[in-house]
Amino acid sequence: MDSTVLIAIAAVFIVSIIFSMFGQGGGSLYTPILFLLGYAALTSISTSLVLNLITALSASIVYYRSNLVDVRFALWFVPGICLGAFLGGVAAAYINPVLLMWLFVIFLLGAGGRMIYTYWEKSSPEGPCPLTFSKGMYALIVGFSFFVGIISGLLGVGGGILIVPFLIFLCRYPTKNSAGVVSFIVIFSSLFGVFGHLTSGGFDIPLIIGCAVAVVIGATIGARSMVKIQSGYIKAGFGVILWVFALQLIFKLVHIL
Repeated sequence: MDSTVLIAIAAVFIVSIIFSMFGQGGGSLYTPILFLLGYAALTSISTSLVLNLITALSASIVYYRSNLVDVRFALWFVPGICLGAFLGGVAAAYINPVLLMWLFVIFLLGAGGRMIYTYWEKSSPEGPCPLTFSKGMYALIVGFSFFVGIISGLLGVGGGILIVPFLIFLCRYPTKNSAGVVSFIVIFSSLFGVFGHLTSGGFDIPLIIGCAVAVVIGATIGARSMVKIQSGYIKAGFGVILWVFALQLIFKLVHIL
């Protein structure tokens, strides 16, 4: 096993710990890390989706045991995100997502700032999970999940980086429960994104196996740690991660231009 693979394994281990604390698969960092280490773009994206799948699955088990996964509610996101992720995975080999990425940067900066602000914002304690939503909200969930699925398949991210703010600010979901629900949803977005990428190949099996072991351990550690952290810290920390990802995308896009 060469040094590049060892560095990749160590990096994804650390990322899986951090991102599983927020219900994320970690693809927003897996993809650029692998790309910067010299792996091809499609290989980085497809590997990221596989690692997303493993991270989310491991974290979901911990969250489910802690009663933080509302499976019935999460299933509303599944059809749209599965279809979108598959189509995005197929299209990844043909579409230049530069414009989409710039729009994504704007979203990340705004959402990150909003979540960081909640750390200082005086508000009432979070209430219980909503039991029902209006028909309009359910329709919005389906449409939004399809959009997130497209991005997931195209960029190799699980989609949780978009779904968490949606759950917290629009669905009024408690932060910790949002992390549990998102980890469950990311399983499906990552799985169908992988299916889409199978049409164009780009899978590095030795790399996937080595990193998979790391993310199973890291995701379990991160999910267990998250259950013990206060919601305010979780929101602020997630906001910082959104900003870091946005800056990372800006540097990459400027370099492309």
